[in-house]
Amino acid sequence: MDPKKQWNHDKPQFQVGAFLHFLMGECGLSENTLAAYRVDVMRFHRWRKIAGKTDSSELRLSDLSDYVTWLHDQKLAPKSIARNLAALSSFFRFEISEGRATENLVKLIDAPKLWERLPTVLSPTAVDRLLSVPVDGTLKGDRGRAILETLYASGCRVSEVAGLRMGDLDLESGWLRCIGKGNKQRLVPIGAKGREALTKYLTYWRPQLVARSKESTDRAFLSNRGRPVSRNAIWKLVKTSAVQAGLTHLVSPHTLRHSFATHLLAGGADLRVVQELLGHASIATTQLYTRVEVGRLKKVHAQCHPRSVTASPAQLPPIPLKKPRNA
Repeated sequence: MDPKKQWNHDKPQFQVGAFLHFLMGECGLSENTLAAYRVDVMRFHRWRKIAGKTDSSELRLSDLSDYVTWLHDQKLAPKSIARNLAALSSFFRFEISEGRATENLVKLIDAPKLWERLPTVLSPTAVDRLLSVPVDGTLKGDRGRAILETLYASGCRVSEVAGLRMGDLDLESGWLRCIGKGNKQRLVPIGAKGREALTKYLTYWRPQLVARSKESTDRAFLSNRGRPVSRNAIWKLVKTSAVQAGLTHLVSPHTLRHSFATHLLAGGADLRVVQELLGHASIATTQLYTRVEVGRLKKVHAQCHPRSVTASPAQLPPIPLKKPRNA
């Protein structure tokens, strides 16, 4: 939406357009984040119209609670609801600065902590099964494996992998440059398996794909027509590969990112190092993965420890009996 388009200043379209223009110019948010914020704020305006809460001056905390309930009824995931509230909080701060609101009621809702969920993490064995799905020696297989290996080896977000350019790759030294949220750059190492898969795809297949395109591009991953691979295409690749690997739980590109972080911590990596590799602005976000590892340890303890109430007799070691002295 063009924020400069002339609307009535009281209309939601104008308010949201001005808000996005502010975020783009002052906050340096990525296009993906801006698009998500637009959807979230417009969803709130649609609800206000349905609920008859169009007067901003009469908006109450109870109204926001009703909105959260409505989001639950719409089957939004807890993480999506938390993101909706984050977008609304930014929107109300903007409205206050413009003199159209006097209070940011969203700040009074601390529900996101209650809705926080631990991420889905694959075991190293499951990751191996997933990465073994693409068939070697074909365009689809070699490109697919290169993408999957890059996701897991680097821990990059799907948008970061889709946006990789040839100048971002230093395979000789084993580094990738990722452009993350807010256009922040970071260097991440990529292991031997990732380098091998990338080198094979880039050396043999990518030149053929470039020749098919009518426009030049320096994107690393290209479609069959020589165009940059989209995020949706990578999502489809991961989901299809997961099904073929026989993985029953929901698997997405972010699942590989979660697994990357958790496996590093399980292997003894420092939390601050993992934070840098993931590109998290706050270490609090990274600490979520330590809870995943604690959860795994508690599960093992519950299954195997003799004092655990969930351990079945069949799982417990036999108890050696001492022979009575008088026997």
